[in-house]
Amino acid sequence: MIKGHLKLADVAKAAGVSQGTASNVFSRPEVVREEVRERVLGIARDLGYNGPDIKGRLLRAGRVNAIGVAAIEPLAYFFEDPWARALMTQVAAVCDATGTGIALVSAQNQQKLAWNINSALVDGFILLCVEGGEQLVALTRRRQLPFIALALGDGDAAIPAIGLDNIAGAAQAARHLADLGHRRFAILAIDLAGDEAGAMAPEQAVRSLKFTSRDRALGYWQALADFGVGRADVPIHATQNDRPSVDAALETLFAAAGPPTAILAMSDRIALFAMQWLAGRGYAVPDDVSVIGFDGVPEAATAVPGLTTMAQPLAEIARRAVAAILEDATPAQQEALAVTLIVRGSTAPSPPV
Repeated sequence: MIKGHLKLADVAKAAGVSQGTASNVFSRPEVVREEVRERVLGIARDLGYNGPDIKGRLLRAGRVNAIGVAAIEPLAYFFEDPWARALMTQVAAVCDATGTGIALVSAQNQQKLAWNINSALVDGFILLCVEGGEQLVALTRRRQLPFIALALGDGDAAIPAIGLDNIAGAAQAARHLADLGHRRFAILAIDLAGDEAGAMAPEQAVRSLKFTSRDRALGYWQALADFGVGRADVPIHATQNDRPSVDAALETLFAAAGPPTAILAMSDRIALFAMQWLAGRGYAVPDDVSVIGFDGVPEAATAVPGLTTMAQPLAEIARRAVAAILEDATPAQQEALAVTLIVRGSTAPSPPV
C-alpha cells in the first residue's frame, strides 16, 4: 500500500473498527474508549497515516469559520500602515467575539494571486483595496464566496462595498480650518494613478488621483470656495504616504513666498509626518501652522500635540464587513458612511499673515 494514498478506511480496516469510530479518534477522541483510541492511533502511525484531510472535511461541511482579508499592497501593509492596522484591530475584535479566524491573503505577487485566492480556506473575503485591484475582484468573484470591499469605487457599482463619504468629510475638514480664519492652505494627497509625486495643478489632480483622494480634494475645494479660496490658490502635492515624499512636499511649500498656515492631509500618517517635519524646522503646531488629518488612527490621539482629524467609524466598518461574510449581509448597494471631526491640539486660529 502506498502511504501517500492511505485513506481513513484503510486505517479502520487494519485496526478492526468501523470508519465512524476511526473518524472519531481523530475528530472527537473523547467519545472513543482509550484502548480503542490507542490501537487506532498506533495502527495509523505504523501505516504512516497522519489524519483526515482537514481541507476536504471543512469544505464538505460548507463553512470553515474564517474570513480572508486581501489587499493589493504587500503583507507588511497590514502591520506598518496605521489605518490598516487600526482597521484590522477592529476586524479582529469582531472575529474574536464570534470565534472566527482571519487569513491574510497576499495579492502583491500577481503570478501567485490566483493560487492564493483559490486556495484560501475561508468563508469569504474582505478586500481592503479595489481601485487598481481589478484582477483581485475578478478572482474573488470566481470563487463564488461572499466578499465586501472597504472602499467605494466609481468603476463598478456592482462591487459590494462599504466606504466613506469622502467629499463631505473633506469639506468639513477644510471648513473647520477656514472657520478658524485660515486662508493659506496646502493639500498633501495620496493614492495616485501612477508612482509620481510632487506638485500638481488642480486639473492634473482630478485626472491623476485615485477616486478616494480625488473625492477628498473635491471636498476641500468645495468648502474653501465658500470662503473665497479658489482651487488655484491651494497648492496640492502628491505624496507616496511616506516620510520622504511628505518631507519633499513640505520643503517646496515652505520655501515659497506666502507658505501655508494650514495643512490638509489626506491621511493621519501624512499629517503626523508633516508635524514631525514642521517641528524639526522650528514651526510650532498649531501656533504657526495648523494640521488636520483623515482616518482617526490611535496614533492621532497620542501625538503631541494631538492631531485633529476626520475619524472613520472603524468599529462599524468592521462589524458590517464581518457580517457581510458570516451572515450573508452583503449590502444591496454601495454604502457611504459619514466621518466625524475630532478636534485636538493641532489646529488653532490662523496667525497674523
